[in-house]
Amino acid sequence: MAGICATCGLPDELCVCEEIAKEQQIIHIRSDTRRYGKFMTIVDGLDAGDIDIAELARTLKNKCAAGGTAKDGRIELQGDHRKRVAEVLEGIGYRVEVS
Repeated sequence: MAGICATCGLPDELCVCEEIAKEQQIIHIRSDTRRYGKFMTIVDGLDAGDIDIAELARTLKNKCAAGGTAKDGRIELQGDHRKRVAEVLEGIGYRVEVS
């Protein structure tokens, strides 16, 4: 028997809560310089309650062929991957702001 989502009231197979969360969030992508002049791409503005940040970080690391981590509600990737990260996130359905 299929369960009913407590948030949207639809059956679990038709639940649209994650898609709504993606559309409502504005993801900020910026670049930072770390020790020894190394670049870091920082993806900020993610709501940890609605999406799985670790899974999203894994996807971005695979698409950019870079190392990184997910901590404190943000994703940090090694290298300057702002353009590629923006393309991937927009393809998934997020609204993106690159700075």
